[in-house]
Amino acid sequence: MSDVSDWLATAERFIDDGDPRGARACAHEILELDEKSADGWALLAECELYLGSLDAAEEHARTAIEIDREHLRAQLVIGGVASERFALDIELPTLKAVADRARQLHDHKILFKAITWLSNGLYLAGEPSAAADCLLEASTLNPNRAPELYSKHLFYRNYRQTPSRDVAARFQSFFNHIDTINRTTVEHNKIRVGYISPDFRNHAVANFVVPFLKHFDAEHFQVYCYQTTKGDAVTARLKRNKVVWRNLIDKTPLESARSIANDHIDILIDLSGHTQNSCLPILAYKPAPVQITAIGYVGSTGLNAVDFFLSDKLSSPPSTDFTEQLLLMPDCHLCYSPIKNMPDVPAVEHQHITFGSFNNFAKISDHVLELWKAILDRVRHARLIIKSKTCSIPSGRAIVEQRLNHVGIDINRVELRPFSPDYLQQYADIDIALDAFPYNGGLTTCEALYMGVPVIALCGHTHADRIAASILNSARLNELIASTEDEYINKAVALANAPDRINHYRTTLRPSIEQSPLMDARLYICNFEAVIKNIGVK
Repeated sequence: MSDVSDWLATAERFIDDGDPRGARACAHEILELDEKSADGWALLAECELYLGSLDAAEEHARTAIEIDREHLRAQLVIGGVASERFALDIELPTLKAVADRARQLHDHKILFKAITWLSNGLYLAGEPSAAADCLLEASTLNPNRAPELYSKHLFYRNYRQTPSRDVAARFQSFFNHIDTINRTTVEHNKIRVGYISPDFRNHAVANFVVPFLKHFDAEHFQVYCYQTTKGDAVTARLKRNKVVWRNLIDKTPLESARSIANDHIDILIDLSGHTQNSCLPILAYKPAPVQITAIGYVGSTGLNAVDFFLSDKLSSPPSTDFTEQLLLMPDCHLCYSPIKNMPDVPAVEHQHITFGSFNNFAKISDHVLELWKAILDRVRHARLIIKSKTCSIPSGRAIVEQRLNHVGIDINRVELRPFSPDYLQQYADIDIALDAFPYNGGLTTCEALYMGVPVIALCGHTHADRIAASILNSARLNELIASTEDEYINKAVALANAPDRINHYRTTLRPSIEQSPLMDARLYICNFEAVIKNIGVK
């Protein structure tokens, strides 16, 4: 092989196969032919990027650019290195420019890489709609990864607008070629319920699974857990429950489906939906006669193989747009069971009222910031704390500050805090938490309440923006639920002007919610099992 184009084609095959070392060898062959080859240096840079050698990747990319200022792969690597370093100020404009040029040149391989990397940067920068658009385009460029990318696209769309029934149902098209696997019927005395999740680990979902694994009616049910990603200390704790535990790590969706079918599961419950490492490709094979999605995702899966969506009467009003049939719990469809040792509620006294949000910054739209500005305008001397991963990096903080300035919030009244392991203790600095919409806080809302901080939430029109209201209703805190934006502002202002109420919440919220349906695991699982009986599983 002597032609540079042949080595480049071979290198691309190595990259597609996940072998950057093989591709790196091709780059060296190109440079042996021509040490001034921009293609060779750019390919070498890309390989070093995949191998984690960021300094070398950047150096080689800049060598390529010195030879050819417009070299597309070299520019891509510069953007990729910036992405790995969370340098959003470099990553976003660089990858946007690469994507634009790749479209003009019809270079779909470079375009695919640019927009998939760009989507992650846009999400971190608090631009989930733009990130979702990138993923939608990427899903049309790579058939092998189309289901994964479209699934992630659906997830990101929830941050600004819940996908419609038709949009979600497009996910089914990726599985139209799949047939239901063969299931044999075996008589057993108990109903076999299987829970499948990538998040039986230190993850938000794990804070809501304990009732299913610990408090089920063992006389009538046998519980199986299917773990699809690597575990940790939380996994070890969950495995101590009297359940059958199966490891599906590194199995293909078809292999996983066959394992579930071999256990003769009656009801399979997915806890992922369209979140990272989704289990929906496994459910597409229909390994159980009844399949439910629950807890992990806030919208419809759009998958024909999923029969039911677990919700509740407040989270899912009659107009809710789902391809699945709704299973409605009498109280919240979530039961909060903390997986970590929670610190004590701090006894604090603040000189000024402090509002706060510990939500993912992607949930905070400009419109939400405008409402927060209206609140700050009416509460003199009040401050606002925004804590998120985006605030952990200088370029992220700059983006947040720019957004605050755009809506007219005085940056001197706002404190931006990075993510930190001690975030729960930092609720000591918050008097009132402000929820975001249209994608509410789930675990974040529960944790704030448990740490003695009241949460003001707006009850919207879809499942995603009614979750916090459902949590508050189940916690018997309906006075914190607003039905309009004006009421959201007024409730926050009224509470800020009532320090005695804030102090009362600080001392009573934890014992109050511990005695409420929100944390009553036995009541929750009893209601859940009653719901199962209503769908004809006996």
